[in-house]
Amino acid sequence: MKFIVIRSNIKDAISVIEKAVGENTNLPILKNILIEAENNTITFTATNLEIAITHRVAGKVIEDGKITIPLSLFSSLIGNIQSDRLNFEKKENNLEIATDNYSAVINGMPADDFPITPKINNTEGYLEIKSIILKEAIQQISVASQYSDLRPELNSIFFNFSLENLILASTDGFRLAEKSIPANTFTIKKKEPFKILIPLRTGLEAARIMRDDEIIQIYHDENQVLFKTDQTEMISRLVEGSFPDYSAIVPHEFAAEIVVDRVEFLNTIKLAGVFGQKNSEVKIKIHQNKKAIEISSADQALGENNSILPAKIKGDISEVFFNWRYLSDPMKGVKTEEVFLGLQEDAGPALVRSVSDSSYFYVLKPILKS
Repeated sequence: MKFIVIRSNIKDAISVIEKAVGENTNLPILKNILIEAENNTITFTATNLEIAITHRVAGKVIEDGKITIPLSLFSSLIGNIQSDRLNFEKKENNLEIATDNYSAVINGMPADDFPITPKINNTEGYLEIKSIILKEAIQQISVASQYSDLRPELNSIFFNFSLENLILASTDGFRLAEKSIPANTFTIKKKEPFKILIPLRTGLEAARIMRDDEIIQIYHDENQVLFKTDQTEMISRLVEGSFPDYSAIVPHEFAAEIVVDRVEFLNTIKLAGVFGQKNSEVKIKIHQNKKAIEISSADQALGENNSILPAKIKGDISEVFFNWRYLSDPMKGVKTEEVFLGLQEDAGPALVRSVSDSSYFYVLKPILKS
């Protein structure tokens, strides 16, 4: 194997695949990446057996071949070499890197020892969408999920595709977020409606490596999902089980409806959180004149604080308590200047959404107070 490639292209490849490198001490080769050179394309692959990421860059391939080397050492080396043009050559199971005034040899392992990257069984049917749309949707709904070994379905992102829309949802049992992407923003080829559960880490990693200007294709079979662009492929196992049927818990009627400036609301919640670090509680109460809300928090050891925030209010409700972090999370998903907050009596779930955009909403359970 012998090839020449630009250093910046290798740095890009490392940044894309690095999070897929494994930490399994029983399989040390998972700390390696696979490098393959063929047809003036250099392909970099990493896997932790749950996901595998492949990224291709252009280069001048003089002699085809492949090798696997430790990512950590390779990344440090590439990060510190100053030359733009790098020469690579495989010698036995080692990889030599050379510039005009520098050379190094990395001890590798046989490429045949590297785990085989799985393949999707059916590649005829797929959904194609702009990366920026899917990336934003994942970021909007993933705030409602948490890593859980006990209930894998809560450690996932729900993809519910029909011919009318693509719905993404996530929940941790205390809150839920949903984003609906209309059919006119994506294309489909030989694709039937489907419902799949993607691991949370897979969704977040897909969002991380997506470039805004890319088009991404989504394939899946019974056990796996594949995200594919011109340069990058990420394949992952699917989560077994069913996503909770959440339609019954989404509130549609409220005792109080509040419309408030999103940025001011978020800043006020964070300010209240300074005194709510231990119990994480923030209290919301409608002001007597119904033209403002009071947001407050208190801690016996630290003190207390209170803010008055102008708001448009319909209805009335006694005070309600929320986890201030959970209440602030959907403010990242709401993209408009004003945010709608619907409150229910008897500690019923609250609804957060944009005033003018119904494609995204967030449901949150209040904190019960005796």
